[in-house]
Amino acid sequence: MSEMPTRAQTRAQEKSAGPSVARHGRLKKHHPFKTILGILAAAVAVVGISTASVAAYATYDVATSFKPSVKLVDAKGNVSTPKIGAMDGAFNVLLAGSDSGGGNAAYGERGETLNDVTMLLHVSADHKNATVVSFPRDMYVPIPSCPDPNGGSFDAMSRQKINTSLSYGGLACTVLTVEKLTGLDIPYAGVIEFDGVIEMSNAVGGVNVCVAGDIEDPYTGLAVKAGENTLQGAQALAFLRTRHGVGDGSDLGRISNQQVFMSSLVRTIKSADTLSNPVKVYGLAKAATSNIQLSESLNNVTTIASMAMALKDVDISKVVFVQYPNHYEGDGVAPSKDDADTLMAALRNDQPVTLTGDTGVGSQADPNAATPGAPATPATPATQAPTDATTQAPTTDASGGTGSTDGTGSVTLPSEVHGQTAAQVTCSKPFEG
Repeated sequence: MSEMPTRAQTRAQEKSAGPSVARHGRLKKHHPFKTILGILAAAVAVVGISTASVAAYATYDVATSFKPSVKLVDAKGNVSTPKIGAMDGAFNVLLAGSDSGGGNAAYGERGETLNDVTMLLHVSADHKNATVVSFPRDMYVPIPSCPDPNGGSFDAMSRQKINTSLSYGGLACTVLTVEKLTGLDIPYAGVIEFDGVIEMSNAVGGVNVCVAGDIEDPYTGLAVKAGENTLQGAQALAFLRTRHGVGDGSDLGRISNQQVFMSSLVRTIKSADTLSNPVKVYGLAKAATSNIQLSESLNNVTTIASMAMALKDVDISKVVFVQYPNHYEGDGVAPSKDDADTLMAALRNDQPVTLTGDTGVGSQADPNAATPGAPATPATPATQAPTDATTQAPTTDASGGTGSTDGTGSVTLPSEVHGQTAAQVTCSKPFEG
């Protein structure tokens, strides 16, 4: 992990072109983790429980369990205040998570609050597609001027690892950093805690994951056998946190391993067994709101319910998990500009994306899966690249991102971009060192 620069060092680095942001207190130490689905699960207290009296109680109980909210600001320091419940079109939500431990001895003492998980959810205006982008924690990016808890603002930094942004200026700084990197407006955000993952996995009765071989990671305490595993509680958390146990031992392997879990979680939440069970539905809502610190714009049951209503009918084959394009550079990674421009141009233009690459170094297609397997030749339209070149047309935006469309408006991503859909059943790959 990179060491945070001192105030003197940051003053010596270049300042951003925009003005300073308004005062914003740094987040207190938390021990957040993933998944972006958590902030949306809270909405089931409003839209997912069939009995009116239970729904009324659940709405009240979930609403009172919200943690104190965080103000987001734009590049000029203005507080972001989107309309409550206005989910008529496309929207973006950022979820940050930290490995700080928050004082919980079970997670060890790290002394820093770093956003080792940063994910962005983009839901299309027609509510038919959802794209979740994972940003590698060790990716070098510019960090803009961010709020200083003591007043005023920190100077901008031209090149720092993205996982320093949460410690540098709180959740607002992470949002500003991702906005600068992607060119997207992000009005909603949250920070999820370690314990939230445990409670969510417990609420659905565990998440089934496929493992291609035995995985043992003494750093997180993970020990799973090859084959199908139902993970919940501390084992689910250890599975999401493991880096040394999967792929090449890098954070990139951990991202694709997390996507194995998240895809299965989507399938579990969308299953009739979960949606028809008020106890599971309420448990998800309670777990989410009790363990996630939300931006003020999202700290409202009606807003979250509006998001859930927009997402509830999205086909799982149209839920795409993708790793932000990158390449190794020095002691971390750097954005792969052309590939990243293609991905971000698609999201800015509100176009769905088609994956053609593999699922990443930490996972592989499940050879026994009845649903789509290999990402390059799947059976679902959401990930299948067109085979007839005459059906493709280039697409561009003002930022210069280029790709191709397949006749349905979907942008075909280069094979160097890794990811999977929620419809693909994949397996985690043990560490190969």
